[in-house]
Amino acid sequence: MNFLGTLNNLLWSYVLIAILLLSGLYFTFKLRFANVTQIKSMFKIMFEKTDGKGISPFQAFCISAGSKVGTGSLAGVALAISVGGPGSIFWMWVLALIAGSLSLVENTLAQIYKRKKDGIYVGGPAYYMEMGMNKKKLGIAFSILITVTYGFIFNAVQANTITEAFKESFGISQYTGAIFLTILTGIVIYGGANRIAKVSEYIVPAMGVIYLLVALFIVTRHYQLIPQVVGLIMTNAFSSNAAIGGTLGVIVMEGVKRGLFSNEAGMGSTPNAGASASTNHPFKQGLVQTLGVYTTTLVICSATAFIILFSGVLGSTTSKGIGLTHAAMTHELGNFGSIFLLACIFLFAYSSIIGNYYYGIINIAYIEKDFILKPFRIIALAMVFWGSVKDAPTVWAIADLFMAFMALFNIYAILKLRKPATECILHYLDEQKKGKDPVFTINVLSDSKGVETWDHKGEISL
Repeated sequence: MNFLGTLNNLLWSYVLIAILLLSGLYFTFKLRFANVTQIKSMFKIMFEKTDGKGISPFQAFCISAGSKVGTGSLAGVALAISVGGPGSIFWMWVLALIAGSLSLVENTLAQIYKRKKDGIYVGGPAYYMEMGMNKKKLGIAFSILITVTYGFIFNAVQANTITEAFKESFGISQYTGAIFLTILTGIVIYGGANRIAKVSEYIVPAMGVIYLLVALFIVTRHYQLIPQVVGLIMTNAFSSNAAIGGTLGVIVMEGVKRGLFSNEAGMGSTPNAGASASTNHPFKQGLVQTLGVYTTTLVICSATAFIILFSGVLGSTTSKGIGLTHAAMTHELGNFGSIFLLACIFLFAYSSIIGNYYYGIINIAYIEKDFILKPFRIIALAMVFWGSVKDAPTVWAIADLFMAFMALFNIYAILKLRKPATECILHYLDEQKKGKDPVFTINVLSDSKGVETWDHKGEISL
């Protein structure tokens, strides 16, 4: 644990954050600030009708959003406020906007270099590493990383959060919770990609809307505190000696770290879902998936922050993480708040398990070893059970380490493939400026080597 802690601190506090921020700023300027100016288009494109082949852009959005909107949206934000102070929320917002450009690029590349497999589109970093960079071994290494990180380790952590919460609130043993959760997960994952998409399509919007309504109720209840809370966030964000939290460095670092953890932009996870959608231009799905980044950090995480700050419990309790969120909920809503938060933990964590599993099967499809799928499903369910009954600190430390390596691999790849990504995105922006509905063909790229599912007319039908 000491070794893992030292290595994670080095990667997350210095190396990884610097690389993500610098590469994010590079693409922000290179893409004419499309990560900010195209927000309206993100909503419009998400609900566009498709030809019915592949999953819809909205379903792809829900799968990736479901994976991101996990317990980190409840506990991670509270931890950032506990350690870094309210100002860390401001830097979380800044990070989301900058990292949005990374999401645009990685998801656009996933669409350009996607492949047809068993009647569905598949893609992601492993695919564009092979097809775009001609580095098959690098693709295999990444596919193993993401399969283990999401399919096994992260699911164990999410399952542990669910069963721990039910044990503390209702006295339900972790073994009982483990059996129930494993069966529930098995029903979904044995239903295939379409069932995963359907479940995510209903769970993610429902849980997100209800959670936001509760946050809005609490803010409205204390509307007179709005200037005070906004002022606290902004003042603390630039304070060199925070009243609550640490120094300026700690405030910025906590906001950036928790922001990255919540939205996963640049990590190479969401492109696995983004590639599966059917569209007439790769950048359209890049826009849809980037909306997921903003939804997670700017909306869901902000809701948690506002629940805590408007409740007034900060500074009056020693609780950190999910305990601080729980204190705020119970302070405002009594016993209902406690039960409601428990329901959110279950739905948020369960949707993450579904999305994480989906990333695993996509990357197993890349390795093209079909015999791996059956044992993967069994191990994935076993890890859900194991995680449900075990403590999670070591698992979290290993997961953080794997996630850091994923980001380093993926950022390297999208920087190497910046030319095709930029050509595709700028083509969309130029066509949009002319008042046209942009349609992508391989003629847009100066080098179309490795592109399989697009031709001179556009996306090849399934």
